[in-house]
Amino acid sequence: MTSVRIAVDGENFEDDVEPRTLLVHYLRDVLGKTGTNVGCDTSNCGACTVHLDGRSVKSCTVLAVQADGATVDTIEGLADPSSNGDETAGWHPLQRAFHTEHGLQCGYCTPGMIMAAADLLQENPDPSEDEVRQGLEGNLCRCTGYVNIVKAVRTAAAEMRGEEVGA
Repeated sequence: MTSVRIAVDGENFEDDVEPRTLLVHYLRDVLGKTGTNVGCDTSNCGACTVHLDGRSVKSCTVLAVQADGATVDTIEGLADPSSNGDETAGWHPLQRAFHTEHGLQCGYCTPGMIMAAADLLQENPDPSEDEVRQGLEGNLCRCTGYVNIVKAVRTAAAEMRGEEVGA
């Protein structure tokens, strides 16, 4: 066993893990962060995308011991938990846009898509349709034609830039 210290969604954790434990399994099985999905286990689908020290990574390609001392943000950490009342009030603009623009069907890829999109928007706050598609190319969706996913990312980008988003 190897001891790791990882800050996840703003909370510090210290655990002993098997050296071969993947970050995705540490997040899900040890910390209960089940919003991070296990999709293909081959790094092809992106369903397990999280932010590691501010950059999106597929958590099935990172060992938990490699994240020792790092900061990890998951889909659960994206929303503002302090907002009460309306369940969507504290949602991140990407979460809200995926909901309002119907950027999901089964929803399995959605957490990874949102995390990859958040990284994209950090680098490029006003991406074109092609730039969104390129930015999400490592994340696969088996249900949609990506049209509404791209629309959701661009809608969230506009909101994050302070533009009024249509009702």
